[in-house]
Amino acid sequence: MPRLLEVNGLNKRFGGLHATRDVSFCLEEGEIVGLIGPNGAGKTTLVNLITGIVRADTGSVVFRGRDVTAQRPWQAARGGLARTFQIVQPFPQMTVLENVSAGALFAGHAASRAQAEREAMEHLEFVGLAAEAHRPATALTLPSRKRLELAKSLAMRPRLLLLDEVNAGLNTAEIGQALALMRAIAARGVTILLIEHLMKVVMSLSQRILVLHHGELIAQGEPQAVIQDPRVVDAYLGSKFAARQAAHTSQYVATAEEQA
Repeated sequence: MPRLLEVNGLNKRFGGLHATRDVSFCLEEGEIVGLIGPNGAGKTTLVNLITGIVRADTGSVVFRGRDVTAQRPWQAARGGLARTFQIVQPFPQMTVLENVSAGALFAGHAASRAQAEREAMEHLEFVGLAAEAHRPATALTLPSRKRLELAKSLAMRPRLLLLDEVNAGLNTAEIGQALALMRAIAARGVTILLIEHLMKVVMSLSQRILVLHHGELIAQGEPQAVIQDPRVVDAYLGSKFAARQAAHTSQYVATAEEQA
């Protein structure tokens, strides 16, 4: 499987705070990878480094075989790196359709405004917001603004989509809908790096998990192996979660063996 993204030894300080410490990992084409860790672990900073919002002190980012460490955010967007933000902020003076059209026009390579609007409507239909297309973006509920954020990102025609806490503030039913939407995005061939605190979401979606703590990557690998790593349990998950997950896994294996 070809490597889409290579992160090599990224270091970033903000004054006396070491936000990331020698972080290295790879993403393969078509993967869904979860990025977890305590608040302040450096997860959003890492995404900001990858997308050019923040410049690394040392280290490199290679995307599709090209060194993009020094790129600006607009270059990242046009190159196939799209991201959502934890705090959703649509363009307030624009409609839902205009918000998504902007992504299609300025980063998605649409040749004209008319083409951008056609593509924007397709993305709004995909995320379930077509009926809201001509409403002001500020009139949307939080779940709908989250969907708008996804539509804006998809309008940029990403190869890699970095999702920062897309389920924050959603209820159980809304999270279920968001899960289905993320699976549908992945089915389109988009690679996803998912920052998430809800372990139910992480375990349901992720093929691999990366764990940050105090800016360091303390574990990475398949979900079941990572959540049993003592460093991850101590730093983030806690022993109660680990015990529940182990019991659930044992029950699943026993049931599978009985059915076999």
